[in-house]
Amino acid sequence: MKVILLENVRKIGSIGEVIEVKRGYARNFLIAKKKALFASKENIKEVEKIKNELSKKDQEKKNSAKTIDERLKNKEFTIKKLSTENRELYGSVKPTEISKIIKQSEDLEINPSLIQPTKEIKSLGTFDVILNLHSEIQSQIKITVVAQEENQ
Repeated sequence: MKVILLENVRKIGSIGEVIEVKRGYARNFLIAKKKALFASKENIKEVEKIKNELSKKDQEKKNSAKTIDERLKNKEFTIKKLSTENRELYGSVKPTEISKIIKQSEDLEINPSLIQPTKEIKSLGTFDVILNLHSEIQSQIKITVVAQEENQ
């Protein structure tokens, strides 16, 4: 299925490009999240007209992503979780939890879908987490998971 990109998408293409992608990906992700339009003649003309505007919006997003990146770069956040004797967690640390910790400590709103742990966080220790802030900007933070003291 041919679509026209309305914003830069990592590993796919840049604004205004007409690309061929699978139907499901186009319908369920690109078009649903307003990152692309069907590639009809009318839509292609429309995108050509508003390409500069889209580029400006993308540049603004990129600039805000840079400032967030500089505030968070190489920061370390601590999460307290209940754990077993052999240092394994009851459950795991999810991106929504990481998002809440960043919101509390840095007052930055980061969508959990942008948070990508390098591996699943299921035990105590320090883990690297990648933040996909923009199609061209990735930031890295560390999450330290410590045992939560049980009240007896």
